[in-house]
Amino acid sequence: MDVNQRIISRLATELGVRAEQVSATVALLDDGATVPFIARYRKEVTGALDDTQLRQLDERLRYLRELEERRSAVLAAIDEQGKLDGPLKASIEAAETKQRLEDLYLPFKKKRRTKAQIAREAGLEPLADTLLADPTLDPEHEAAGYLRAAEGETPAIEDAKAALDGAKQILMERFAEDPELIGQLRERLWQEGELSARVLEGKERDGVKFADYFEHDEPLAKAPSHRALAMFRGRNEGVLSLAIRLPNEDEAPVHPAQVAIAKQVGIRDEGRAADKWLNEVVRWTWRVKLYTALETELLGRLREQAELTAIEVFAANLKDLLLAAPAGQKVTLALDPGLRTGCKVAVVDATGQFLAHDTIYPHAPQNRWAESLATLAALVKKHDVTLVAVGNGTASRETDKLAGELVKGLAPAHRLSKVMVSEAGASVYSASEYAARELPELDVTIRGAVSIARRLQDPLAELVKIEPKSIGVGQYQHDVSQVQLSKSLEAVIEDCVNAVGVDLNTASSALLSRVSGLTTTLAENIVAQRNSKGAFKSRQELLDVSRLGPKTFEQCAGFLRIHAASNPLDASAVHPEAYPLVERIAKGSGREVKALIGDSATLKALKPAAFADERFGVPTVSDILKELDKPGRDPRPEFKAAEFREGVETLNDLALGMVLEGTVTNVTHFGAFVDIGVHQDGLVHISALSERFVEDPRSVVKAGDIVTVKVMSVDIARKRVGLSMRLSDEPQSAEEGASTPRHASRKPPRGNANANAKVSRAQEPAAMGALGAALLKARKGK
Repeated sequence: MDVNQRIISRLATELGVRAEQVSATVALLDDGATVPFIARYRKEVTGALDDTQLRQLDERLRYLRELEERRSAVLAAIDEQGKLDGPLKASIEAAETKQRLEDLYLPFKKKRRTKAQIAREAGLEPLADTLLADPTLDPEHEAAGYLRAAEGETPAIEDAKAALDGAKQILMERFAEDPELIGQLRERLWQEGELSARVLEGKERDGVKFADYFEHDEPLAKAPSHRALAMFRGRNEGVLSLAIRLPNEDEAPVHPAQVAIAKQVGIRDEGRAADKWLNEVVRWTWRVKLYTALETELLGRLREQAELTAIEVFAANLKDLLLAAPAGQKVTLALDPGLRTGCKVAVVDATGQFLAHDTIYPHAPQNRWAESLATLAALVKKHDVTLVAVGNGTASRETDKLAGELVKGLAPAHRLSKVMVSEAGASVYSASEYAARELPELDVTIRGAVSIARRLQDPLAELVKIEPKSIGVGQYQHDVSQVQLSKSLEAVIEDCVNAVGVDLNTASSALLSRVSGLTTTLAENIVAQRNSKGAFKSRQELLDVSRLGPKTFEQCAGFLRIHAASNPLDASAVHPEAYPLVERIAKGSGREVKALIGDSATLKALKPAAFADERFGVPTVSDILKELDKPGRDPRPEFKAAEFREGVETLNDLALGMVLEGTVTNVTHFGAFVDIGVHQDGLVHISALSERFVEDPRSVVKAGDIVTVKVMSVDIARKRVGLSMRLSDEPQSAEEGASTPRHASRKPPRGNANANAKVSRAQEPAAMGALGAALLKARKGK
């Protein structure tokens, strides 16, 4: 089996699909096809693999190709040394991970001149072999025969102690390079080891936010992502020390790892002359050679897994945010709240084009409330505004009250609605080079207000202009691999943009650049042609865009929409390559294409198999019939917004037991953060999301959801709010809320008396304790 076949076979096994599906998908990826294009328009080729499977395949394909490349290099390096025997070659060829491959290569890897190498050069290897083979021999007596004077770079061996030290170094290196022993100890430490965190002396006061981990132990392999990353941050800030320990290792007469090493290399303590020396070799092998290296490696594995989980959380929240319901094409007035510097006002038309701006001062110290209302009313009437977007930053609730008076004051002549909108990332956009090109005539602060208005109209179209890490829906996002985070978030954006589709004649270059097959340069070329020659009248005109060839057209055309085009299919997700198929379907139905679109009765009566051929199979025909039924349909939900309770604007306005409506802003593995309109998101712990046991919070809520919650605890000093979606829960008393850093209600869900046992400390975040500040700070991307 050659390398490519081996990779394809393994991918097929891992994904649980046929090798033919994998082989065809790999060919498409290698040919430059994107995941969205393959998932939607090449179902017959891949056997209908979805975008999640395709992303996983793409990721694993890169890993396995790197593994094979490294395998070849290792085989060549060992063969060059003349040490590649049959069993070793077989082991290397059977290695399934990079780690296993490196374990096998370790004894042959070129390294600096070690103490063991120096001892070998001094002729001490026979001494080491002799004592290992026959422990009845007296080490001192045997070592006496290896004394020698210095020679060149080889030091003298002046006494038996020096000879035995050299022999010990040889055995230590040999044992520490045994791939089977390393693998065994690594997995034992991972499966049985405990992660031990301790506060460094004198850091108790400075590191109080890490107080939960001043003396903390938990199973290494089961440490949740948020706790692991918190401990790593504590170590990086010089507050905590971290170590990996085996249970009861201090009480054992011999460390369990030393027992495992001795067993692997055949050393037993039977009271023979060399047994004490050999056991000392084992102890040194563990303490000096293996423990530190394995601890570093396993802490690295824990961090990698914790980062991966955190990235998955961020990606899932970002996807929910990007696919949030758009308010639609309505003239919108945005209010970017402020106190001393005033509230910035911007009006955009139904397509997001800037119309007007102003600055009002309704709040202290100027308190020009009536004047501000008059200014806003004039803008609403002049531009026929139907939506008011209020940013959720400083003074947002006070500004929301102003918007409420505006809505009431203009009714019923003007049907006006107000919505609170997240400002996350708006300041990043407003100061960006892209914003300067898009709105060159506007001040940075006004650009932020324009962005707030546009993200209410279409969150996806506006948020793609902002670096995803600035949107603030992740946990510990600055502690994870920034390369991996960016890669994951870019994939999410690509999938979301292509799932929704893009209006070719209104989309910004930032949005177009996320379309399958398009680069930033091609997106800018499309906008440039649109500006110079006017709106595109058909998808075919894309081929006139500079540097956009047939291959790119194939990748992007199906995701671009042209409304009111000469060909009605240009406004749908039907790919141009399938237009002849649609014409055949229309002809078979006795209808014109235009008449067939939206004719549900006729379309649902058609049998996909009747129109399938060698190129377009049943899956594609089925997709086309669904698309013709509802062309260009938006997969995003219907727009709705939370109604914050009047009079509840700050933490001081909250009362225990109060039931409020809010918007989910962030979902983590330990619960969900909810904006209830008091400038501080509250936490619904995983145990309070539902009456039933919840394993994954995202199975209950997602970012953007409107939820009803009960206030369970309020800590004004620490700015922390505990919430519950189990409205039957009883809140803590004020005394408990102030003194007990735990989630409010701990009673188990109805019908599951054991559920609470499953959400004990293993899932309890420190959000209501010392770690809460760090979690909230990380969530907001600070």
